[in-house]
Amino acid sequence: MAKKPVIGILGGGQLGRMLQEQAALLGIELVVLDEGNCPARQINQNDKHVTGSFKDPEKIRELARRCDVLTVEIEHINTEVLEEIATVGVQVGGQMKKVPVHPSWETLRLIQDKYLQKVHFEKERMPIAPQMPIEPGASMLDSLQEAAKTFGFPFMLKARKGSYDGRGNFKISRPGDFEEAVNVMRKLSLYAEKFLPFQKELAVMVLRTENDEGELKGVYAYPAVETVHDENICTKVFYPPRGVPTGVCEEARKVASGVARTLKGRGVFAVEMFLLQDDTLVINEVAPRPHNSGHYTIEAIPYMSQYKAQLYSILDIVPPSIKLQPRVSGAIMLNILGGAAQDSHESLVDLTQSLYDSSMDIFLHLYGKSSKPGRKIGHITVTSYSPDANLEQLAAPLIKEVDHIRQGRLDMNSAQLRPDTAAASSQLPPASSTSSRNSTNPLVVITMGSDSDLPVLKGAFEVLERFRVPYDFTITSAHRTPHRMSELAKSAAGRGIRVLIAAAGGAAALPGMLASETTVPVIGVPVKATHLDGHDSMLSIIQLPRGCPVATVGINNSTNAAMLAVRILGSSDAGYRQAMADYMQEMSDEVDAKAARLQEVGWKTYLEGGK
Repeated sequence: MAKKPVIGILGGGQLGRMLQEQAALLGIELVVLDEGNCPARQINQNDKHVTGSFKDPEKIRELARRCDVLTVEIEHINTEVLEEIATVGVQVGGQMKKVPVHPSWETLRLIQDKYLQKVHFEKERMPIAPQMPIEPGASMLDSLQEAAKTFGFPFMLKARKGSYDGRGNFKISRPGDFEEAVNVMRKLSLYAEKFLPFQKELAVMVLRTENDEGELKGVYAYPAVETVHDENICTKVFYPPRGVPTGVCEEARKVASGVARTLKGRGVFAVEMFLLQDDTLVINEVAPRPHNSGHYTIEAIPYMSQYKAQLYSILDIVPPSIKLQPRVSGAIMLNILGGAAQDSHESLVDLTQSLYDSSMDIFLHLYGKSSKPGRKIGHITVTSYSPDANLEQLAAPLIKEVDHIRQGRLDMNSAQLRPDTAAASSQLPPASSTSSRNSTNPLVVITMGSDSDLPVLKGAFEVLERFRVPYDFTITSAHRTPHRMSELAKSAAGRGIRVLIAAAGGAAALPGMLASETTVPVIGVPVKATHLDGHDSMLSIIQLPRGCPVATVGINNSTNAAMLAVRILGSSDAGYRQAMADYMQEMSDEVDAKAARLQEVGWKTYLEGGK
């Protein structure tokens, strides 16, 4: 009997786990490269497991030695070593062994760069949004201005590499967003994309097969589904898409099939698309692997789920006449995301076990992951065979609970931006329903040399709002409006102002000039200007003559300026002092929780915890 081929997979998260579940049913041996207690390893106890990072070239080579073909759970991997393994090979027993990689390392390399990915699709006459590269470094601002001229506002600034679940995206709505975009995104390789208003997001899984010579054999599209995203994470998938004409769904399948034909290698591909207001489609991005939008196929298309298709395609045993038609009339997939507390999701799990209706079936999948806010730790699929059943209505209790857990996460995040009411309510100034700004009786006034400094001060505004500090803001240039600056400084103490925060760039005279004319403490915020990366601003504020002190924070660090202002207020106000103590305890608790989490799961799972 011929030896059955062994498939190696780089990554053992939830996708690897579900691939392993399917492999076990088919008698296919799967070997994983990932941490020793990764989700896939929890149900795969063979002695070929490679413990380590799937970004480590030597670990990848070790996996290749133990298998006959390689595949991936995530595309953000080292394609150079995969190219080497596929074209040169790895040394085994003194001989070089070539190990095929599916999908092809060339496809993985292309997909890794979202800009080049779309350049490729555009050349193949596939529908994409207009885009342009953004120059790095000192030229970035000029590139952003050029993008604004080309696309108009708003437009999207996106990271070319390493981003997923919406990470690495920045929406630019007006010229005032440029500086913040530069501050947040400048270290990344970027491209700009025209913002196209869309009505829905659709996705199509596609199965691609080819022979050993790399020639295309077949492309088979699954049905189109609707994906719903909250905070850039997919939370729900609907089959069929709600309110989308059949013709549009078929066009989505056609586009997705066209995408797969332009790529190389065997396997399943997820093609995510935007459905625009005029019912046309544009490609958002492509994932060369099983995907969140295809989880529903485990129950809806059990004879060829996306995981079975991945395995069959890699082994080149896909039936040539296969049809990927669901056996159910409808399906809804709900992601289980970690909530505000470790056990927030348990009520949802309990509901899957207690909810019953003869018109639907409920399937629970847990991934063996510990819970943390927003982390994908499982999913639920609800299906119905009845074309007359209103599946969304039947699944309403589950959908409601998913949304309830999400709201808990949002409430938790909001609470972190507010002081502890019980500790501070009797001593802090009464909170406004919208803002703590108080132009009549402010305790802190923030001033800046130019309105271009405003984005830098966003952090200070947020901190003062969090601690409910009455504050005001203005623009006073030490050089262009010295009279306004002098008036602010001289009147500060008499108005009851207890701290001045001044932001300035370049020569940065404003904080020192204010300090020379007031007895009120002044905190200087050096602003990163066009030249010298803000070091000129910082030195200008720090190097003031004796007798004219200005507290100086880091470049663009207005958050610390406001924190220091709250501490100054707390030196004579027990309410602010307690609020700051509570905040410091929160920070300490957060670090302790992260340290415990790191010890529990190890560095690799910790780094990949957002998947």
